[in-house]
Amino acid sequence: MDKKMIWGVTKSIFKIALALAVVLLVYNLGMKAYDFGYRIFAEEPVELGTGRTVSVSIVEGKTVSEIGEILEEKGLIRDAKLFYFQEMFSEYKGELKPGVYELSTGMTPYEMMEIMSASEEETE
Repeated sequence: MDKKMIWGVTKSIFKIALALAVVLLVYNLGMKAYDFGYRIFAEEPVELGTGRTVSVSIVEGKTVSEIGEILEEKGLIRDAKLFYFQEMFSEYKGELKPGVYELSTGMTPYEMMEIMSASEEETE
């Protein structure tokens, strides 16, 4: 075999390996994006059943991101960043109110948003 032929084979193998790497990268990114998008609308509760009740205090001026971080720290949700997008695409966008809430690990993020967005008249 001469050098040209070896170089050509090596170059072809490299191109195939590079193409496979790109395909795998795109596939993995696509799967992660799909999973994230699916979870925005279909996130399951942290615990099945009634779960455990946790008291959460949301003070005036907290952003949705900060509320998500509080809920994640308390073990009520899995991902604060995901909660931000769930609120953004929900009917509760901009409706979360300050207060003290009794939330459960058996609730979905949407059930928690429903409680945190209810007016005082609705909860009494």
